[in-house]
Amino acid sequence: MAEDLEISKGSKEEQYQSLLPQIEGLLTGENNQIANLANVTAALKEQFNFFWVGFYLVDTENELVLGPFQGPIACTRIRKGRGVCGSAWAQEKTLIVPDVEKFPGHIACSSLSKSEIVLPLYKQGKIIGVLDVDSNQLNSFDEIDEKYLTQVLKLLDN
Repeated sequence: MAEDLEISKGSKEEQYQSLLPQIEGLLTGENNQIANLANVTAALKEQFNFFWVGFYLVDTENELVLGPFQGPIACTRIRKGRGVCGSAWAQEKTLIVPDVEKFPGHIACSSLSKSEIVLPLYKQGKIIGVLDVDSNQLNSFDEIDEKYLTQVLKLLDN
């Protein structure tokens, strides 16, 4: 089903509030995980013009593999506990990194990435991957991003 995304203006919170029901509409009636992950990344990229946004999915017990994303080419595999994505997966919690250069063990998939937020993706209570969002500006992410991106991920847990 073709959908048009209405890009909203306003504060970051107002933009998320406008985007959430649109994402819910995109996901309603579609059960294919890859299609849904792809549409979520596209919607987030279009609304916020993030440098990079995408998913890494659990491939083996110790490794994430690149999933649907929007932005420059990316690292294909990330070991559990390595970098921001692997650490968020291992700790099963959201990590907000204001300056990726100061994160111990940061994996530089792109030297243009300056700040990052990574959130665990769950399916029926089990972690199945992470959502990774990068900015080419320092200090781009905060508790507003965490709150609304968590809500986006809950829409995928069906």
